[in-house]
Amino acid sequence: MITLQPFTKEDYTQLIEWVNSPALLLQWGGPRFTFPLDERQLDDYLSWHSPGRQVWKAVETASGRTVGHIELGNIDSKNRIGTITRVMISPDVRGRGWGERIMREAVRYGFETLQLHRIELRVFDFNHAAIRCYEKVGFQKEGLLRQCRRFGDEYWSLWIMSLLRPEWLKQKQEGGECKTTVDR
Repeated sequence: MITLQPFTKEDYTQLIEWVNSPALLLQWGGPRFTFPLDERQLDDYLSWHSPGRQVWKAVETASGRTVGHIELGNIDSKNRIGTITRVMISPDVRGRGWGERIMREAVRYGFETLQLHRIELRVFDFNHAAIRCYEKVGFQKEGLLRQCRRFGDEYWSLWIMSLLRPEWLKQKQEGGECKTTVDR
């Protein structure tokens, strides 16, 4: 079981350790951050104001160990849309299902607490493990933003993926949820 808790200054060091290369920083944070990630950038990150925006660390309930980071933001309350961004799983637990658990909880929060109709995300087309994780949660690919991010001499493409509330409700009725909680 996991708990999503507010990401605070006390969590900076761990996230900085996880984001240990320029390529990983672009994958996690997009073009707003520069390598190396540092406390000043994370202070700025936490100061961004947006209604309903949630920045969490994901904590394994039994051990109290932080296993990930996730943000739900860009909340458009009129159209009831939100965006999952900045997903990072601790390197020592990758491939063990934690990403799926974290995603399911962020999605549950978006649909139940924020009453969203649509949750979307963007993921680089070469990040096959993340794409599989998002598809397990119910996200569908909608379109490819071709060569929209530059890294050195390369251009990277991003998939836009989304999950709609009726799809999530159907999955929930079929038992596709895992037990997690959010600390407020």
